[in-house]
Amino acid sequence: MTLEASFGASAPPAPPPAYQVRSESRLVRAALIAVALGFLGLFLVLPLAVVLTRAFASGVSAYAAALTEPDALAAIRLTLTAAAIAVPLNLLFGLCAAWCIARFEFRGKSVLITLIDLPFSVSPVIAGMVYVLLFGLHGWLGPWLRSHDVQIIFALPGIVLATVFVTFPFVARELIPLMQEQGSDEEEAAVVLGASGWQLFLRVTLPKIKWGLLYGVLLCNARAMGEFGAVSVVSGHIRGQTNTMPLHVEILYNEYNMAAAFAVASLLAALALVTLVIKTLLEWRYADELAATRRH
Repeated sequence: MTLEASFGASAPPAPPPAYQVRSESRLVRAALIAVALGFLGLFLVLPLAVVLTRAFASGVSAYAAALTEPDALAAIRLTLTAAAIAVPLNLLFGLCAAWCIARFEFRGKSVLITLIDLPFSVSPVIAGMVYVLLFGLHGWLGPWLRSHDVQIIFALPGIVLATVFVTFPFVARELIPLMQEQGSDEEEAAVVLGASGWQLFLRVTLPKIKWGLLYGVLLCNARAMGEFGAVSVVSGHIRGQTNTMPLHVEILYNEYNMAAAFAVASLLAALALVTLVIKTLLEWRYADELAATRRH
């Protein structure tokens, strides 16, 4: 008889059996990898290969001529101009919104977060139509704008507004969770030591969020240059004036000018591939930053 039995004590419960981690067979792993690679090859690599092949089908000289003709150059300039205006505006908004949401508690905070996510759920075409109803010739502000000789729709301001609307969540959505996870201890310590607001941002906050900020700016820029729906509504499709690169590709394709259409499309595809490479590099640095934040 054991000592526990002599005093009427019950024996401690047996530890639960350890769960064994199951590993899939090599055949199953190979099948899953083959399905994933086949899916990527069919829906990503193959279309890009077709675009590049068709772009150079008529030769390098025809490819260069398609990219240097006046309408194509105007579309490229307009796309870069719209992105150059929209991305800094969204950068400023994203920083301000992330700072407010991560550092302060206020009424309407959940509403602000919901509004930031709005472009993800609203069709870009609807966003373009809203701007037409507001600033168009027969819109709410149309008569006042016309009387003051201000044109927004079918001009660069309308394209910038549409681009800003569809891209403004990207920077904020990258910074908000990062700043919330990092906390505000270092900022509070800097304030106690006498740091000004500008010093606080440059020397404490910005170094901690720089990779997330660059990642959000990159996604914002890629979305701005590739936007079609909202820009299509507010641009008016004026050739050589309000056509961005995606709109120019559509016009060339509808005119059966395949060589030029695929040439401009290949330029957009090249920008997308460059964005993908930079995005991958930033993700590595971003992951290292998050890991370092969790260790501290």
